[in-house]
Amino acid sequence: MSTPPFLTLPHCARPLRLATARGEFAALRAEPAGAVRGSALLVPGFTGSKEDFIALLEPLAAAGYRVTAIDQRGQYETGGSDDPAEYAVDALGADVRELSAVLRSERGGDAGPLHLLGHSFGGQVVREAVLAAATEGPLPWRSLTLMSTGPGAIDPAEAERTKLLLSVLPTMSLEEIWQVLQQMEEGSGDPARRPAPEVSDFLHRRWVANVPQALATTGGHLVAAPDRVDGLAAAATAAELPVLVLSGVRDYAWPVPEQTAMAERLGARRVVVEDAGHSPNAEQPAATAEALAGFWAQAPAGA
Repeated sequence: MSTPPFLTLPHCARPLRLATARGEFAALRAEPAGAVRGSALLVPGFTGSKEDFIALLEPLAAAGYRVTAIDQRGQYETGGSDDPAEYAVDALGADVRELSAVLRSERGGDAGPLHLLGHSFGGQVVREAVLAAATEGPLPWRSLTLMSTGPGAIDPAEAERTKLLLSVLPTMSLEEIWQVLQQMEEGSGDPARRPAPEVSDFLHRRWVANVPQALATTGGHLVAAPDRVDGLAAAATAAELPVLVLSGVRDYAWPVPEQTAMAERLGARRVVVEDAGHSPNAEQPAATAEALAGFWAQAPAGA
């Protein structure tokens, strides 16, 4: 799971709940101090939350972007039901489309062009949103960023770990699973790199706040996800939607060369953030924000 480097919101940001026709979503919102160059919707991955993007909020707002990071349905402070259909990737994509419509209507529509970003599993959710929207008319987004995500199922080794989680979800509580995970981590890794106590406490709260059915359904998708890159490439080309594929130099979920090959298939811009792994947004936020702001600034003008 992504680990935010800190939890204190910058002065430019605040928590809020976004009301949509598909329910309410917990979010963090950062506002520029001056003119707004555009807006961005940031969608987190499996076991993640809006806090995964907390270190990007201030630098992106300073670059002139109005940024909204969300908890997906079933995550942390958004919540959800026990209906597995709510967490199918197409349903989560529909959530993204509805949230995008709300963001575009805010402030009388004067918040500039809207850019869409998905991290990890969130990348496959935003891909689904684009594919569905492409069948209905002009896309509501000016650009698409796929961060640390891949064309289909996750790496086999990570898939085995995810299958283990799926196997115990029916019989163990999330608290029990958390305790097992902590025991597995004891004695492993560099103690100096462990999160600060307040971040560790947050990771615990976030984990047990997940809807178990959301973990089961989205985890099941990750281990068997189809490759939808060719369809996305066709939709992006037809809509003249620029795409950025951004990752760290290493990644346990999808190998970095696989992400590079995906970028080539998409005709996308490719950025590899130095000294970062699966979560460049949390591990190297300054370099990640610089890459995002530069990409968004070069997106073509449009409605």
